[in-house]
Amino acid sequence: MGFYDLSKKERVQLVQAIESEILEDIHNGQKNAVLRYFSDEDTYIRKSGYLAIGKIHKSAKASTSTIINLLNTLLKSDLEKVRQTTINAAGELGKTNFEVVAHFFDKGLFDDHHSVRNAVIGSIKKMGEQNPEPVLNWAKKYLHHPDKEVRREICHGIELRGRKHPKDILPLLRALEHDGTARVKNTLIHVLGQIAYKKGCLETVVKDLNSWENKELVQKALDEIVDVHHRYRNFAVLTQKQAIDYIDKNYMG
Repeated sequence: MGFYDLSKKERVQLVQAIESEILEDIHNGQKNAVLRYFSDEDTYIRKSGYLAIGKIHKSAKASTSTIINLLNTLLKSDLEKVRQTTINAAGELGKTNFEVVAHFFDKGLFDDHHSVRNAVIGSIKKMGEQNPEPVLNWAKKYLHHPDKEVRREICHGIELRGRKHPKDILPLLRALEHDGTARVKNTLIHVLGQIAYKKGCLETVVKDLNSWENKELVQKALDEIVDVHHRYRNFAVLTQKQAIDYIDKNYMG
């Protein structure tokens, strides 16, 4: 039976049981319950597992070093679901203390399985939103990595911070403007579109794009921004026409 096959009351009880069993594992130096929940086929069971790690860390029911040691062991698992959930758990810690978990993302970026690499992207998003300075500083060192997938994953991972604070990530995005790989360029264009439709964001993005050198890429990004204002018209501050008018008036390329 899946997580959402349970009633709300049963789900609450299950989440409490997962946290209790994982905490018991940690205190006893074991990992039987952790492995069971981290490897579960149900996404939401695994999510409850990594959120439990975050709660235990936040409440100081176990020391940071003890939790890190457990996660270090779990990251060596042969099961991709365990490694994926471990990365997500490290991301919960990284919301407040990135330095102690940075090595998980250094390793996870190069995992053989896409689900683990995707967990890195998701974790960068949630950590970057709440704890941007160390996360973005870490991301910078991978912007020119020889592996195009690493560059693409970093570009995608910093997106969420940019939706509210585009100025924080625009310098990192600009470092990719001459990237010759289509997947990286397409991701860059996508991210520029995603960070331009909330209040005050279009102005910040357009002002920055005025100083970019790759005018062909910028034009594609502006087209994406216009399209996003239509696709996300229920969430965008400006109408598509208002966005077009603003761009026509303020983009000097």
